[in-house]
Amino acid sequence: MEKLTFYAVSAPEKLDRIGAYLAERLSRDVVRHRYGYVVIAMEALDQLLMACHSQSIKPFVESFLHMVAKLLESREPDLQVLGTNSFVKFANIEEDTPSYHRRYDFFVSQFSAMCHSTHEDAEIRTRIRVAGIKGLQGVVRKTVNDELQAIIWEPQHMDKLIPSMLFNMQDAEDLDRVGHPSTPSGAGPDGEENPAALAESCFRELLGRAAYGNMNNAVRPVLVHLDNHRLWEPNEFAVSCFRIIMYSIQAQHSHHVIQQVLGHLDTHNKNTPRVRAGIVQVLLETVAIAAKGSVGPTVLEVFNTLLKHLRMSVDFELGESSRRNSASSVSSGRGKESEERIVQNAIIQTIGFFGGNLPDYQRAEVMMFIMGKVPVYGTSCHTLDTVKIGHQGTKRIQTMLLSSLIMVTSGFKSKTMAAALPPPFLDPLFSISLMEDSELRQLVLEILHNIIDRHDNRAKLRGIRIIPNVAALKIKREKISKQDVAFMKKHGQQLYRHIYVGCKEEDNVQKNFELLFTSLAVLTIELANEDVVIDLIRLALALQDMALANEENMPMFIRCGIMALVAAYLNFLSQMIANPPFCQHVSKVIELRNMDTPYLLPEHVFRDKCPLPESLDKDDRALYFQTADLAECLSGPGYNAERLSVPYIPQVTVLYTVDKTLHRCKQTSRDEDRLTRRKSFVDTISLQVDILTNNLPDKSQLAEEITFETLKKAIDTTGLEEQQREKRRQVMEKFQKAPFEEIAAHCESKANMLHDRLAQIFELTIRPPPSPSGVVSISAGHPQHQSVPVYEMKFPDLCVY
Repeated sequence: MEKLTFYAVSAPEKLDRIGAYLAERLSRDVVRHRYGYVVIAMEALDQLLMACHSQSIKPFVESFLHMVAKLLESREPDLQVLGTNSFVKFANIEEDTPSYHRRYDFFVSQFSAMCHSTHEDAEIRTRIRVAGIKGLQGVVRKTVNDELQAIIWEPQHMDKLIPSMLFNMQDAEDLDRVGHPSTPSGAGPDGEENPAALAESCFRELLGRAAYGNMNNAVRPVLVHLDNHRLWEPNEFAVSCFRIIMYSIQAQHSHHVIQQVLGHLDTHNKNTPRVRAGIVQVLLETVAIAAKGSVGPTVLEVFNTLLKHLRMSVDFELGESSRRNSASSVSSGRGKESEERIVQNAIIQTIGFFGGNLPDYQRAEVMMFIMGKVPVYGTSCHTLDTVKIGHQGTKRIQTMLLSSLIMVTSGFKSKTMAAALPPPFLDPLFSISLMEDSELRQLVLEILHNIIDRHDNRAKLRGIRIIPNVAALKIKREKISKQDVAFMKKHGQQLYRHIYVGCKEEDNVQKNFELLFTSLAVLTIELANEDVVIDLIRLALALQDMALANEENMPMFIRCGIMALVAAYLNFLSQMIANPPFCQHVSKVIELRNMDTPYLLPEHVFRDKCPLPESLDKDDRALYFQTADLAECLSGPGYNAERLSVPYIPQVTVLYTVDKTLHRCKQTSRDEDRLTRRKSFVDTISLQVDILTNNLPDKSQLAEEITFETLKKAIDTTGLEEQQREKRRQVMEKFQKAPFEEIAAHCESKANMLHDRLAQIFELTIRPPPSPSGVVSISAGHPQHQSVPVYEMKFPDLCVY
């Protein structure tokens, strides 16, 4: 062998003849079953191949590959393994020049067939499969870096390579270990002879070498294999496969995989619920890994597709429930319904997990996108047709979308509330908070907690109770910013109103009151300055008065629950503002209630089988928080205690623009609260009316004669500035201290004046111009100008020529 090698190296032009001779001898020995000579011939070929690296080795390689193909075609496992080992040695050789005509189609087919070996002997079957996987790995290494061999990425080859690897990976005993990025598979001493571990290693290597344009051809066979072998249910293997894919490919290619899975989900939109749930769970794993890196332009596409399938799942569930009601098979209908719930929960989990891993700027967009999909009664802004799915389907979609919003907003930290709660997001959210469903109201409050609580204080405030020492909770807080002060001035009344209305709902349970208490506490921590504190105290006193007056005939549990909520919150607020007289008054009332009326405290009223009274004693003033006492406690510097004497009234005046005409509407009924999207417009109305009335010229001003004195007054502006400053101060003081009824009456009178002025303007603009003929007729006391034909008009002499 040494002499042959020396001769081949010394005379490389003889290599092609040496290879042809050895190939002829090997073919004859294979046919005659002289396997010993076959082994000798292959060893000779291997040594010559490893020793010679000249340009003339190209023809020798052709003879070598022809002999390897002969071995792979035989039915003897030993010869197949021998040929595979020789090919692997050849694949590890780096060639200096590319090969323009060499093709590996046969080897891909043959090695793939070996990967699916079904030999009776388990040991021999394992050897053949391992050899097939090694051969595919050699083909990948030999061709994937060669630009001239890009044909390996074509679908006809990928459809053989990928399923062969996945078929062997299915035999892995520990699926949790497979696919984990930090645990290399096949790490044991016999890992190289484990088909599953070797197939996984080859699969990772192939995906790691995939370029941008080859991702679709690499992922599509995976989805087809999972379909053919029904591996979506259960989906442990499918999840492990896509973990391997996502951790093996380059980060910038992740969105290709997500698009492929989304398209596959669309293809199976009418498949069984468990198959769809399996695909969605795979998508969850995919986006969970992709969200940490680059996800490309597919963020909203993911959410749009998932929301579409959520709607379809609700349709399927409602259709099955209706058919179940008309049919006799109850158990199968319940099973189908529960399976659809699995799909819906998987979609919600995927939406929430993906949104929760996005950066804050993208998360804000996703929050707006999801809120735009939530159906809200009385609005036409949502994209879901609530007529077809009915009330039950609408509630299901609302519940699921709000649940996903809770997951998306979890951990969301915004520097300003105006950016986190813009009006297009806040208005429909508050509209849902007034629905006649306690579960929906709970979800809305939890979303608000996630957004408003920027220092993670909710865990310390969980549950409604009388906190003896708030300082022990170590509440984290910062000074309120100017942007948040402006936010509370603009939207504070809206927040207070919905807390007020949410407290008196008859289907409230303990969790509702706990979330309402947390809402008030979080507002106090994050957004409360001196003015907001006064507003919150007025809100608490208004809730107490509402429970005592009971004008809406609320159940006794709701009335006592409101009393307990007010007591718990004022106890928390008094310690947060550190006002000793305020704390003493609150503590005194709580002590008296603890002795005489424990059902007005949260520790008792929310306990099981708590005895409730038939009525509340309004005359015993010591049991209730008094406005005068609280105002006296806050009479020091910093707080405008005079505002406490103005009772909080949640009634607001709303402007609707219909055909460019302003209509005023007082919202007083609960039905209007639940069926309209509302805003607080007291300041807006007054400002609009002032601007419009100031811009309209008065008749006396128009008729005023321009003299020297009037010009002198117009130039001298020193006194005018002081008058305007005083006028602004009076207006501000009036709107801060005047009762709500007086402000409403003032605005209404100005609005009436505005309508009168508008009517005068419309009358002037609609009236036809006077006729040049000067013909006027009087009817009903109003002059009417009649138009005459042109040829009958009398023109002045200067106009005629």
